[in-house]
Order: sequence, then C-alpha cells, then structure tokens
Amino acid sequence: MKLRNQLKAAIRSLAKNKMRTFLTMLGIIIGVGSVIAMLAIGQGSRESIQAQIANLGTNLLTIYPSASMTGGVRMEAGSSVKLTLDDYKAVASRCPAVLFSTPTVRTSGQLIAGSQNWRTSVWGVFPDYFFIRNLNIDAGNMFSTADDKSVLKVCVIGQTVIKYLFGEGADPVGKQIRINKIPFVVIGTIATKGQNAFGQDQDDIVIAPFTTVQERMLTITYINSIMVSATTEKMIPEATDQITQVLKERHRLGPSEDPDFTIRSQADISSAATATSGILTILLASIASISLLVGGIGIMNIMLVSVTERTREIGIRMGVGARGRDVLLQFLIEAMMISLIGGIIGVGVGVFASEIIAGVMKWPITISLQSIVLSFLFSTAIGIFFGWYPARKAAGLNPIDALRYE
Repeated sequence: MKLRNQLKAAIRSLAKNKMRTFLTMLGIIIGVGSVIAMLAIGQGSRESIQAQIANLGTNLLTIYPSASMTGGVRMEAGSSVKLTLDDYKAVASRCPAVLFSTPTVRTSGQLIAGSQNWRTSVWGVFPDYFFIRNLNIDAGNMFSTADDKSVLKVCVIGQTVIKYLFGEGADPVGKQIRINKIPFVVIGTIATKGQNAFGQDQDDIVIAPFTTVQERMLTITYINSIMVSATTEKMIPEATDQITQVLKERHRLGPSEDPDFTIRSQADISSAATATSGILTILLASIASISLLVGGIGIMNIMLVSVTERTREIGIRMGVGARGRDVLLQFLIEAMMISLIGGIIGVGVGVFASEIIAGVMKWPITISLQSIVLSFLFSTAIGIFFGWYPARKAAGLNPIDALRYE
C-alpha cells in the first residue's frame, strides 16, 4: 500500500470523528503550549537576572571585612572592623589588575526637602564609584575628588528620591536637602536604573563624597567595604589574587592563614542566580511536560478504541492482500498526524500564551527557536511512542477472526 494512499486513508479515518479527534489532539495542544510558555518564562527570567547583574558592573569586586569571633561565636559578615582607608590606598596603588576603586561607607538617613520627607540609604564614595557601577548622570554633574578633599556637603540623588522629595519629573539640581538635619546641595541626578536582580530599587539612593559621609555623618575612622572594577572580566581572578596578597600582607597574615576579609564578585552572584533560574526552568518544563504525557495516553486510548471499532475493516483489508506492516503503518500514521497537527497548533497557543503573560503580568519572556523545535519533536515522539502499541495490536490481528468480529 503506497504511503500516499495510507495518508489519505488516515485523514479520512480521522475526519469521520472530528470531535473525538479534536479532543484527543487537545491534550497535545495544551502540552506543547504549556512547555513553550514555561520555557519562555524561565528563559526570560534567566536573561533578565543576568542583565540586571551585569547592570551592577560586570567586573565588580567587593571586599568586606570577614566575620569576627566573639567568645568562640562567629558574628555576621562585616561585623569585624578590619578595613581602613590605608587598605583601600594599598589596593588602588599596588594591584595592576584593578581599573577603578573606591572605599565605601553607608548609612540610612531621613531626607527633607521643603514639606516633603523620605528615608533612604546614603553612600559615601569616591568618584570612581560611578564608573564601577555604570551609573550615568542624568542632569547636573557628579562630585569630584577635590569636593571630597574639601569635605563638601554635596550629593547626587536617584530618581526615586527625586519623585518623593520634589515630584515626578522635577529638576532638583542646585536645590538643598537635609539628611539627618545636615544640609546638602544636590549637584546631580542619576539616570534610571530600575530594580536589581534581588528586587532592590537602585534609584532609591543618595551618593555623597566619601569623606563627607565618613566624618560629618558617621564620625568613624574605618570603612565598610572596598569596591573595585577589574580591567577586564577575564582579569577578575588575577585582580582577586592581587587584592588577597596585598591585604594579607598589610594585615600581617601568613600564606597559610585564612584572610580576615571576603572578596565577592558578580560572577559568583551571576552563577548562583543562573543556576537557580535554570533549575526553576527545568522544573516548570517538567511540570508542563506531564500534560504532554497525558495527551499521549489519550492518543493510545483513542487508537485502541479505533482498533476495536475497525476490527472488521482490518480483516477485510488483510483479506484483499494488505500486509501486517501496512496496517501497522496506517494506524501509526494516524497517531502521528494527531500529535503533529496538535503540536503545530500547540506552538501557536504557546507563543500566544507567552505574549499574554508578558503583557498582563509584565513578566520577562524569551521565546527561543530551540524550545519550539524541542516541543514539536517531543510531541511527535509522543505520537509514535503511544501510537505504536495500538498499531501493533491492529497489525497482529488474525484476518479470519477479524472478519468474524461483530
């Protein structure tokens, strides 16, 4: 029996029971659509996290003091005061793999401008901080090294601070705000950054000269952390080694002794976030794939019913010369057609559902050709796998018994 005739026979057979065929196909449609939508959400989330982490500065390294020991009990990270301005100067001058660097001190403060007030974090940094964090000045200017040496009370503020102190779209440059009752002049504003990978608002910030915050606001002599940017992303390991060597030497620690500081890189955060997102994507796709399996079971069920209903037809065909493999191929083609057509429709449903999710829920999605091909091939494999047993059963019927079947 020619393949073309078998295709025609399969189409006629499926067309006889349109509603049953559609309902059988529905399991495959829902399964393929679900897989594509779940993979789009997972991939979109992963790319969004990677983009936001890169937005913090791809070559960023942050040095924190390690946890201290008190009475044999280890305190939280950063509780030991071990980093000083001299440590920062040594790192900045003796580490060739470091391009930009800044000491940081931070506090929170109540901001007041006229009758409006807002509470946010205040960072004291050197001008290199803007290059390390890829911050762009939207209006005005950033402060200079000379401003820091002069301990000037000037600051640069984010868009969220502008919104709550001056109103949406206002220009605060040149205006005065009070931070914990200390007057500061706004000399610049930061372009919108949005939320980072951890849901924190990067626009809700005040940045001021390091010395001003350290001496006039906090009155401390140590620093909270050191931020540096490696010359290139490939130089991050080299920069880490150089910083470790310099600080261990300054803190009089031997080569075999554990450092009393911690160096964290964006690569570590990115790897952890990507791994977590990848696991979530696999989990979502696995859950969605269950509906594909259910659809495959539906195909097997309907094909078994079809074999029973068409037993006499099978006997007649075998009686006029059809071989077992011809009957096997015909029923297998019917199962594959159900899964293929369902897979094609399911791809469209999955893409449409992904766009709806992105539009309504504002979730980032990425529909890749790979996910579409994977879902389509999976649906085809489901049709072959679950259609094989009914087709084999039909091919194995005894022609005499089939002709006697009522």
